[in-house]
Amino acid sequence: MRTTRLLAIIACAGFAATAFAADWPYWRGPDKNGIAPDTGINKDWQARPPEVLWQVEMHDDGYAGPSVADGKVFIIDHHGSEDVVRAIDLETGEDVWQTSYEDLTKHNYGYSRATPVYEDGRLFTISFLGKVACIDAQNGNIIWGCDMRRRFGGRVPTWGYAMSALIDGDRVIVVPGGPQACVAALDRETGETIWAGGGGDIPGYATPVKSTIQGVEQYVVFNGKALIGVRTSDGQLLWRVPWETKYDVNAATPIVSGDHIYITSNYKSGCAVVAVTPEGPELLWRNKNMQSHFNSSVFYKGYMFGPSNPNLVCLDPRTGEVMWRQRGFERGGCVAVDDVILAVSGTSGAVAMIEPTAEGYRELGRITPLGGQSWTPPIIADGKLIIRNKQALACVDLM
Repeated sequence: MRTTRLLAIIACAGFAATAFAADWPYWRGPDKNGIAPDTGINKDWQARPPEVLWQVEMHDDGYAGPSVADGKVFIIDHHGSEDVVRAIDLETGEDVWQTSYEDLTKHNYGYSRATPVYEDGRLFTISFLGKVACIDAQNGNIIWGCDMRRRFGGRVPTWGYAMSALIDGDRVIVVPGGPQACVAALDRETGETIWAGGGGDIPGYATPVKSTIQGVEQYVVFNGKALIGVRTSDGQLLWRVPWETKYDVNAATPIVSGDHIYITSNYKSGCAVVAVTPEGPELLWRNKNMQSHFNSSVFYKGYMFGPSNPNLVCLDPRTGEVMWRQRGFERGGCVAVDDVILAVSGTSGAVAMIEPTAEGYRELGRITPLGGQSWTPPIIADGKLIIRNKQALACVDLM
């Protein structure tokens, strides 16, 4: 009997050693790449369908995304003429606190679409009309605010500011899209302007990415008219690749690998890989094999997995060749975790678990935690899938 108990303890210890779960504090996750570091998730959905732990009502009728840190789910809701930033207990689904500020009064495909980002006990949000707020993540108190229209002459895109803030050490990087301030750096503690620069392009909808390219630290920004590189130290525009899309909807986050950058847009713009060389940027290839409207691709196992309405596409970023297409995903988002891809149907809300292989579409399981239109990308935090449609937010146990 003692031997049996000892073997059970060893087995449990081995399982614990292989399972791992982490927060999702930023747009696109802890490593800002759409990949969750969690391991040991349940992959036998037929024998053990994932359980919906809780579901809460949303009032914005829209697409704001969630983040998770410190045991809370953070998301921007809306009531009347106010954005309502909510902190929801990850375990129970109960609201811990709410805080609000005036913003858009009339529905425009919902209201705010930004994901709150968490850093060192503070939450950073961006509203539809360009109000940046720094909030105490423990109690919801607003520490400072910045109106990008007033301070930088920011030009509100047709469907509102949708990008999230990028936290870079003591700086908060935003994209006002002002005539002399396409990009701006704010002091994380005070909200004061450190620099404004990056040229004068109008804003797009994509969140900026920090990278080191050709030995230079820079922010890669997909604005309304171009893909640009901006020096982190002073906001100097380093290079620019024009990329015109109908309605200026450049929304999917650029994916940077070394000196190469993958971008994609809808409205027949397509996708491309840009190489930034010592002589300047060079377009390596461009085609229409992936046309992502607003959800970003995931670069995983050497391939791009992403939406191209009505398909989910696996694409080789070296050549632009399509490895496979699968219908039924429309404008839904996807996330990688524990050697699988979880992809959401933008129309039905179904979540498919897919093997990340270029050899063909291989579905391993399917659930529908929430039905209906689901354009917000899913996230995975602490072993849980957080997903929303236009009316509700749900937490699903993946362990």
